[in-house]
Amino acid sequence: MTTTRLQLSGITKRYPGVVANSGVSLTVQPGEVHAVLGENGAGKSTLMKIIYGSVKPDEGSVMFNGKPVHIRNPQEARALGISMVFQHFSLFDTLTVAENVWLGLDKSLTLPEVSASITAKATEYGLDIDPSRPVHTLSVGEMQRVEIIRALLTNPQLLILDEPTSVLTPQAVEKLFVVLRKLASEGCSILYISHKLHEIRELCTACTVLRGGQVTGVCDPRQESNASLSRLMIGAEPPALEVRELHAGAAVLEVKGLTLQSDDPFGTHLHDVALTVRAGEVVGIAGVSGNGQSELLYALSGEDRRAPAGSIRLGGQDVSHAGPGRRRAQGQHFVPEERLGRGAVPTLSLAHNLLLSRTDALGAGGWIRVGALKAQAVDIIARYKVKANGPDAAAKSLSGGNLQKFIVGREIEAKPKLLIVSQPTWGVDVGAAAQIRGEILKLRDAGCAVLVVSEELDELFEISDRLHVIAKGRLSPSLDRADATIERIGEWMSGLWDTAPQHHKKEETAHAAA
Repeated sequence: MTTTRLQLSGITKRYPGVVANSGVSLTVQPGEVHAVLGENGAGKSTLMKIIYGSVKPDEGSVMFNGKPVHIRNPQEARALGISMVFQHFSLFDTLTVAENVWLGLDKSLTLPEVSASITAKATEYGLDIDPSRPVHTLSVGEMQRVEIIRALLTNPQLLILDEPTSVLTPQAVEKLFVVLRKLASEGCSILYISHKLHEIRELCTACTVLRGGQVTGVCDPRQESNASLSRLMIGAEPPALEVRELHAGAAVLEVKGLTLQSDDPFGTHLHDVALTVRAGEVVGIAGVSGNGQSELLYALSGEDRRAPAGSIRLGGQDVSHAGPGRRRAQGQHFVPEERLGRGAVPTLSLAHNLLLSRTDALGAGGWIRVGALKAQAVDIIARYKVKANGPDAAAKSLSGGNLQKFIVGREIEAKPKLLIVSQPTWGVDVGAAAQIRGEILKLRDAGCAVLVVSEELDELFEISDRLHVIAKGRLSPSLDRADATIERIGEWMSGLWDTAPQHHKKEETAHAAA
């Protein structure tokens, strides 16, 4: 008989005010790709951290390869043959990619040997990365590539992947799936956390569903539909988004001739970026992480004020050199991709985090009206179904998906004229993702101009009226959603589009007349 790879029995983990896992049992066989499915705050990440040794359970037992184990730390987990790719990364900013990877590997290897292994593995799996780059210069997507490569270099018997495909093109996802199936065929077991139900149905051979920290179902996802998996996970199907005919108004954001040298030696220079977003439309920008999205968003948010004069106009006014405060005063609000540290101050309460971009709770002389501030936070928590211990809860105490819902809610409820959103539903469960997308479309229907930068192609196809692709710092012509296909956008992500000036000019003229 084949020995069971992993068996959890009665795993319970309590935190002050919340039970993250309650009596959870889970069995994974050798060579099995096993999905763990659940909405944000269901206890998935806590359970994975227990398996990986970074969190100790209060109750329950763990067996690995048929033997009882007490995994006290990640080093012991790796020694057993367990590797994990976290959704929130465990990398040291001041070290290089190679040095970060080296920390988790056999110390008999030299740093040059590790660098060579990283390059070889990155080439094999299509996860392009430079081993010599300091981590603080990487985008979020590039950091995830480092984590995936680091895990694969340990030749694991059990590989835990938490949202591994959020930064990959459709072609790269298929390539990764080939790799994962090959690993599984060689006997490696894979625990796979994803909110992309079609991925789970395509890749996984078993699925355990968590709700409120408890196991609520076990199934073969290949025999399920997206709707049935949604019902298992959240108790209902996510609401369908309403599709309406586009009635775009006047241009709110106009970008023309935006050429900008990155001030990061490992960054991506922007080349002659041209973009228009009108009132009452959603414009999406697709692309693989690290192709100039960060540089473009810094310029559009006002954090980088070096844009050429006249290259960025908001409501007809040149804001190329204006900071975030002035742009906010003109009706622009912004949701960055980094939730903690940029979108929210980790140690501040949710209520006080509203002050980062909202001033409507300030009284005369700048005094904070604490009651009004907390009332606003309570409203956002209720409307966006944020799982938090009230308005006084610290931002860092929320799961990633719940913090994302709060930040998106904070900016949408400010009733902006222009909303720029980066990765609106990264790591968010299907129910919450449907809600966020629905709120974005309501905002659009109320006349707001919305720019969405996302690596989730399904998301962009669902909510965008027009699409662009960014590749190597260049922005493609715009494409109506009706004319866009996954294959075409995937090709454009490699920079393969028709850049003939006449084509672009005709397209812009057509949209100006719309």
